[in-house]
Amino acid sequence: MSNDVAELKQYVLAHASAQHLAADEILARIDTDGEGPGSWSAEWVRAGETYERDGNLLAAATHYNLARFPFVDGPARAEALRRCVAVFDRWRREVPGIERLELELPDGRVRAWAAGLSSTERRPVLIMTGGIVSIKEQWAPVLPELARYGFAGVVAELPGVGENELRYEATSTTLFGALLDAVADRADTTRAYALALSFSGHLALRALPTEPRLRGIVGAGAPVSAFFTDKEWQAAVPRLTVDTLAHLTRTTPQTVFDHLRDWALSPDELAAVEVPVAYVASRRDEIIPPADPELLRRHLRDLRLITHDDVHGAPSHFAHTRLWTLSQVLHISAADRAHVNAVDHALAEVTGGRA
Repeated sequence: MSNDVAELKQYVLAHASAQHLAADEILARIDTDGEGPGSWSAEWVRAGETYERDGNLLAAATHYNLARFPFVDGPARAEALRRCVAVFDRWRREVPGIERLELELPDGRVRAWAAGLSSTERRPVLIMTGGIVSIKEQWAPVLPELARYGFAGVVAELPGVGENELRYEATSTTLFGALLDAVADRADTTRAYALALSFSGHLALRALPTEPRLRGIVGAGAPVSAFFTDKEWQAAVPRLTVDTLAHLTRTTPQTVFDHLRDWALSPDELAAVEVPVAYVASRRDEIIPPADPELLRRHLRDLRLITHDDVHGAPSHFAHTRLWTLSQVLHISAADRAHVNAVDHALAEVTGGRA
């Protein structure tokens, strides 16, 4: 089943913006989600090959990543993902400190990228995870920055995304504990934080009752409750989102919301959250209903909330979101005051002094 090309173009823009990528020229060449010239994967791969030949490995990996967007559904996207990971691996070997983690779990293998790990200088852990359509190679370039701010950084994927072989299901919350266990000998896992974007923010919230090492969560555009239960809202959720969720949960687009219905967080569960939570909402979000951030506002004990006048992912506010989420991570973790001040100053410059 091919994706709707217009929808692909619409939803890839937030990811292109996050990676400082000018996508218009490539998107203009794409008119099909099939095979060959003019197809989604072929045109993104073609652009990636040009960057790879020129030695710009990170740009090449970025383009291969978008060639497999939103998820691997056949040979072309599978090859794009393979190229993305391989080229990113070549790039990170030129960047001191980034290493590859491989976790062999009972239900499958999980791969991650990490930096700042040391058996002699055990730092607090920041786990960064993306949503249902973004792979770890999209976010892993920030790892050297996280290390500079004093964290042992780990960038991983939601179950079923990219190289994460696990199925996305109710028990997927164990992912955070598995990642912390994997670095426990080289990081201070008693002080762990999650920068969990989109659907992984929901996963992090659900992990809190069984993972006391998580001391704070910073998220953006995460579903909470109404997304999983409001049938009227679900009827208007973009096809790309529905198809991707069905793929990750190994259900069908017709049954996926029935499968997810019990994943909704209740007011009592939210009221029991004892750690700080920071959240970025979008006023015109077409995926996450406005009832979800409102539920957080009403029931979380310690919520730091900003709302952009934007669509899901807030692509027009990327710089603001990036600095605000980093600032919240630093504040929640009681990071070095010099780092906090520097990021807050940069945030003030971007926002004109607003939050």
